[in-house]
Amino acid sequence: MGIVISIPSQQLEFYSDNGNITRRYNISSAGKGVGQQYGSFCTPLGKHVIRAKIGAGQPVNTVFVRRRPTGEIYTPELGASYPGRDWILTRILWLSGCEPGFNRLGQVDTMRRYIYIHGSPDSVEMGKPGSIGCIRMHNSDLLELFDLVDAGAGVEINNT
Repeated sequence: MGIVISIPSQQLEFYSDNGNITRRYNISSAGKGVGQQYGSFCTPLGKHVIRAKIGAGQPVNTVFVRRRPTGEIYTPELGASYPGRDWILTRILWLSGCEPGFNRLGQVDTMRRYIYIHGSPDSVEMGKPGSIGCIRMHNSDLLELFDLVDAGAGVEINNT
């Protein structure tokens, strides 16, 4: 079981244990492209694992800040009150790099960069880059993926 994310196609594919693609979702990666450096606001490439699954049992559109629910539920009105805010909603799959010097440790550490697969407002367009580094998904898609994938599952982010 694992996940492959293609930056050019802006898609996430979920593979079952037998190696078959069982789900395909549109995503939104970083508006600034790909990159490994801390502070770049780019999506990191390479082999990762899901270090933690956060938000199980929370209502759809739960707002997270620093991986904790704020008590808010996202609405378009709340969104209009905070224009430009990068909303992290519903669930979080926190990624950790597996390749020392490339996406693990030092200034390229994916986990210390707080790179997630997370939910977004329904109004956020998928299929084109727009995040500040994370992988955004529609909430309904993320809920499905969250239930399918285990902590420790592999995630490959590629530029092909």
